[in-house]
Amino acid sequence: MSNPRDVAVLVGSLRKESFNRKLAKALIALAPQSLKPEIVEIGNLQLYNQDLDASPPPEWTAFRDRIRRADAVLFITPEYNRSVPAPMKNAIDVGSRPYGSSAWDGKPGGVISVSPGAIGGFGANHHLRQSLVFLNVPVLQQPEAYIGGADKLFDEQGGLANESVSGFLGKYLTAYAAWIERNAAPR
Repeated sequence: MSNPRDVAVLVGSLRKESFNRKLAKALIALAPQSLKPEIVEIGNLQLYNQDLDASPPPEWTAFRDRIRRADAVLFITPEYNRSVPAPMKNAIDVGSRPYGSSAWDGKPGGVISVSPGAIGGFGANHHLRQSLVFLNVPVLQQPEAYIGGADKLFDEQGGLANESVSGFLGKYLTAYAAWIERNAAPR
């Protein structure tokens, strides 16, 4: 494919040594040539406040514009208290407003939850999907991606040290690329 699909990757953890960020970087390295994933930072977004809609902070405007330019969005999130962390929810809210002007509308989505725990962030994954349904983000249904044991997945350089997870992620990205082609706006 001559023009790879632009995929905005949102990482829900702001922690410096985040397993989610490490996984996002691994996915970027594993991505097929048909996809061009890029991490879009969300940590600098001021908390959403409807009072600011008339004159939004420049970070909000830049974020919304970046999401609108993307062909698709990949959400990589940890689980905090059986849901998504505040920065991820805030990014979703900022991108969805003002009402009727959502940057998310119709963007093919993917959700990967990453956790040191055995269930791999199942609760966060499904909570995020609930919001995305409302925002008209068609989310890849299969394969589902709950990556557990994240504290044992990476080598000292931050690369994936688990071949079975690398293989699974390769299959996930292949399915996600096909999902994008079926659901993205025509070029």
